[in-house]
Amino acid sequence: MKIFVINTGSSSIKYKLFDMANDRAIASGLAEKIGEADGMLTHEVTEDKGRPWKKSTERDIPDHRQGLNLIVDSLVHPEYGVIGDKSEIWAVGHRVVHGGEAFKASIIIDERVIAAIRENIPLAPLHNPANLTGIEVAQAIFPDSPQVAVFDTAFHQTIPKKAFLYALPYDLYEKEGVRRYGFHGTSHSYVSEKSAEYLNQPLSKLNLITIHLGNGASMAAIRRGKSTDTTMGLTPLEGLVMGTRSGDVDPALPFFLADHLKMSLGQIDTLLNKESGLKGLCGINDMREVLQKAASGNEAATVAMEVYCYRIRKYIGGFFAVLEYLDGLVFTGGIGENAPEIRRLCCQGLAGLGIELDTERNLNTSKEIREIGSSNSRIRLLVVPTKEELKIAQETKKVVRKSRGN
Repeated sequence: MKIFVINTGSSSIKYKLFDMANDRAIASGLAEKIGEADGMLTHEVTEDKGRPWKKSTERDIPDHRQGLNLIVDSLVHPEYGVIGDKSEIWAVGHRVVHGGEAFKASIIIDERVIAAIRENIPLAPLHNPANLTGIEVAQAIFPDSPQVAVFDTAFHQTIPKKAFLYALPYDLYEKEGVRRYGFHGTSHSYVSEKSAEYLNQPLSKLNLITIHLGNGASMAAIRRGKSTDTTMGLTPLEGLVMGTRSGDVDPALPFFLADHLKMSLGQIDTLLNKESGLKGLCGINDMREVLQKAASGNEAATVAMEVYCYRIRKYIGGFFAVLEYLDGLVFTGGIGENAPEIRRLCCQGLAGLGIELDTERNLNTSKEIREIGSSNSRIRLLVVPTKEELKIAQETKKVVRKSRGN
């Protein structure tokens, strides 16, 4: 059984093909700079006669349809392809950023689903239109394969009203859907399930705080397996400090910038989403470079790192209060999995909450699930590599099988 997972951006298509017999990715890649003269297609085969194979080709990719056709050509290529024909694709899973309140779970895509995703465009104007494009193109190329939408927001639909409402006129929620939605739900769901497996406990009995740290970053408070609060809000801008996003700021800041600096709404949006976060604080949005500069004594990088980790510690304390007790604290994402110094700073000073890091364990560079807490830590501290594309493939398999009654 082969499931094709697509994550479509405004000028890109990221993809992975899974053999669900063993939940293994057999090919992956990226078509980028779609619509530009210097388009690029990178295709990688996980194993080619025992060895991985990768090739990048610069070429014109005029639109998403052409991009997806080129990807399919790579998948069936006689030299480095991994399937004989596109008919081997059993189903296609799509990452969709915003499902609003319409979707509490993954779903087979039909006209009603497409209409609902379109209705949520005002909530995710940069993401949902691209996701729709990917769906429409994939439907044309794989007309006989069921298509499934897996929503970033779905996992957080269990958050109670007291946590998702903003203190704004209630009409804005009822009529316009203004509320906290949360994102990275696929990752938070996956790592919570894997944490439960590692701890040999039913997820329905565990309270966890999951911390997804990548260029985008968010946290979730998970009570007995269900999301009960999260750091991102109406959009992915709220919450933690990120690579280029500010996270939490005074809501009156845009008025100050408009009145005092005469900035337009577009300029403010660009400032908060693309020029802030780590980049705004020290000029660099890649945490690896921030850590290197901080280690060499760069003051701006050191401050950026401290601000980043301080915000996370605040949310750990807040989510601890929300959950009342905690079984595990889980780090994931590119930074969460690979930056021991960030994990150390995030856990610093939390012994009173039962969170104590083991310095030697924390330096372990294994790519597997691993424990980083000391023997004195009352709360289990884990690093769990996230596999969002695999989770999308698993959801796709489950939804299609359910629809067919098997």
